[in-house]
Amino acid sequence: MTKPSRTLISGGQIVTMSPERHVLEGDLLIEGDRIVDLGPKLKAGRGGEVIDASGCIVMPGLIQPHVHLCQTLFRGRADGLELLDWLRERIWPFEAAHDHESLYTSALLGGAELLRSGTTAILDMGTVRHTDAVFEAAKKLGLRATIGKAMMDKGQGVPAGLRETTEASLSESLALADRWHGTENGRLRYAFAPRFVLSCTEALMKGVAKEARQRGLIIHTHASENQGEIAAVREAVGLDNVAYLHSIGLSGKDTVLAHCVWLTSEEQKILRETGSHVAHCPSSNLKLASGIAKVPELLRLGINVCLAADGAPCNNNLDGFMEMRLAGLIQGPRFGPTALSAETVLEMATVRGARALGLEKDIGSLEIGKKADVAIVDVETLHTAPAEDPYGVLVYGARGSDVVHVFVDGVQRVKNGKVLGISAGKLIASARDHAAAIAEKVLG
Repeated sequence: MTKPSRTLISGGQIVTMSPERHVLEGDLLIEGDRIVDLGPKLKAGRGGEVIDASGCIVMPGLIQPHVHLCQTLFRGRADGLELLDWLRERIWPFEAAHDHESLYTSALLGGAELLRSGTTAILDMGTVRHTDAVFEAAKKLGLRATIGKAMMDKGQGVPAGLRETTEASLSESLALADRWHGTENGRLRYAFAPRFVLSCTEALMKGVAKEARQRGLIIHTHASENQGEIAAVREAVGLDNVAYLHSIGLSGKDTVLAHCVWLTSEEQKILRETGSHVAHCPSSNLKLASGIAKVPELLRLGINVCLAADGAPCNNNLDGFMEMRLAGLIQGPRFGPTALSAETVLEMATVRGARALGLEKDIGSLEIGKKADVAIVDVETLHTAPAEDPYGVLVYGARGSDVVHVFVDGVQRVKNGKVLGISAGKLIASARDHAAAIAEKVLG
């Protein structure tokens, strides 16, 4: 039997995000897919690789529990629109124009950007068709990904290419779960992803609740992002978003709700009592003029809030460090300068993200026995030096471009700032071609 490979990350400042919030000066040892030791003066052993992390912070890989890799090719194509117009005039027509190859390219480009900037785990909502392509891209990159096809069996302005029946939506979701859930050493998983209330019948939503619970799979949807959306939901079902979702079984510790910008006190109570998770997407909420989620208030209530970039055309990048900086800054005018500490923001981007994915026993912190999902960040730069407080420098100073090495499942996926296993130049050229073809198809 072949002995698992060993890698020693040597001489860095290790921000563990352990329950005790240990920050260590020293080494981290990886064997196979796990962290096996932390401390000073460790040895890689015969045949082990050593990575010099001096001048760097060694941290858990960022975790983003709400992204849309299917939309990466649409970056810059949907600016200056609010949510519902943004969907109906641009995003849905663009998504409907995807084929398998274009979707694979979109997911590969977005996944590579995520890895390059230190994100190691995601919860992705695809489009209605060709979801295998997103899994194939995540497999190629080595990204830890929980992925679900978007489910849409109704909706105003939905193009023909995204229309599906309730039965077909559930059937395809179950088939994808059979093909992909638990593959790649458990790195790839399936989630049920009904898009949002306005695009899903109650029969579909209830079917999701039943099938997801039977299989122990995550439920991932949007809620209370935009005031126009909320008004439309009230008119359609007579309830607010979260209250309605809860009434039909879509709440709980297995449920991740993206955005939750406009919540009533009753909805906040539902989230707290059910243990439902909120994925906060500050760049997206600002760019689409949706609003600013009351994150400090939600955290004080005991609601688990994590952090994500959403999709490229409502951001327009997927850099988790930018999301951390914005998350820390935008609450100040309303709640005061101490509303969210840098440590709390980093917790949202790591530990709380792991909790939302149901993976807190394996990822989110650097501890012995956990999966080796690790990012190494150069903090000896003009914009970070002198780096005194590691939390402050990571949240307010560092950028995704400062990430030099990334490991997922103990395998190095980024080395010296380059994503391994792909040609960035060829990928960018292919993305440009596919994006132009889709725009020509949709916009003429």
